[in-house]
Amino acid sequence: MLTANVPIKKLNPNATIPTYGSEYAAGADLYACISETITFAPGETKLINTGLAIEIPAGYAGLIYARSGLASKKGLAPANKVGVIDADYRGEILVALHNHNVDPVSIEPQERIAQLVITPYLTAHFEETEQLSDTVRGEGGFGSTGQK
Repeated sequence: MLTANVPIKKLNPNATIPTYGSEYAAGADLYACISETITFAPGETKLINTGLAIEIPAGYAGLIYARSGLASKKGLAPANKVGVIDADYRGEILVALHNHNVDPVSIEPQERIAQLVITPYLTAHFEETEQLSDTVRGEGGFGSTGQK
């Protein structure tokens, strides 16, 4: 398990610093920095403030994922499936939550709304070529592995 000090700034005094739910949790919980309950109509998407800005280290990205409990119990999950915070972004972390439920659902102030995973990434230098290496799989895609 790798650890690092990551500078984080409260843009709102009511913001909650992300927390890990357990010793080996990969994602840190992000909290809604809102002053009152927000209700989502079925199929509605809203941007939710966290009141935080973060300084992701160079060579890393912050990935915003759904919280499994919020998604399974309320039908709320990030609208873009996975949000990406680049290392040079210094603005507020916002979470675009979408209501996948058929009923209206609400979130409360300081409710956990998503999780943040900080992970290294590779910057590719794309080289155009006329030929790619052969593999057993080849061009099979979209569920083609394991098919006979």
